[in-house]
Amino acid sequence: MAEVFQRTKPHVNVGTIGHVDHGKTTTTAAILSVLSAKGMKAQKKGVDDLDKAPESKARGITIATAHTEYESDKRHYAHVDCPGHADYIKNMITGAAQMDGAILVVSAADGPMPQTREHILLARQVGVPAVVVFLNKVDMVDDPELIDLVEEEVRDLLKKYQYDGDKTPVI
Repeated sequence: MAEVFQRTKPHVNVGTIGHVDHGKTTTTAAILSVLSAKGMKAQKKGVDDLDKAPESKARGITIATAHTEYESDKRHYAHVDCPGHADYIKNMITGAAQMDGAILVVSAADGPMPQTREHILLARQVGVPAVVVFLNKVDMVDDPELIDLVEEEVRDLLKKYQYDGDKTPVI
């Protein structure tokens, strides 16, 4: 049974966005796992729990948005995990329209890809005010300079769409 949140803390809507197969759903599951392990109010869910649509499982990609909730010491979060595939961009827009902030997941092995750019543009167009970048799959990159190059490319993309690329946190 889903945990009921009292919402006594300030509420924030966040979501994971980015290119298909860069690890958005895995990142969402990791956030839940870490918070749960720290004793925070979060229901630990695996990728399969978040990505329930039969077509998602068959194709190995997220098609519909997945919703989850969790709390930190200071805030209550409603988190939407958006699909990255171009064919399901309408679902991404629906999820992003209510976001207070987005976690842009970018594979360090691939760098920014077409849906990375499209998701940044759409986030800007629907009014998502803040973005934080999570560089995923850094363990697959042998050269630290390549990781720096990917970070620089992401920062440049953020600037192109009027986000403060210089001050945006990159994790």
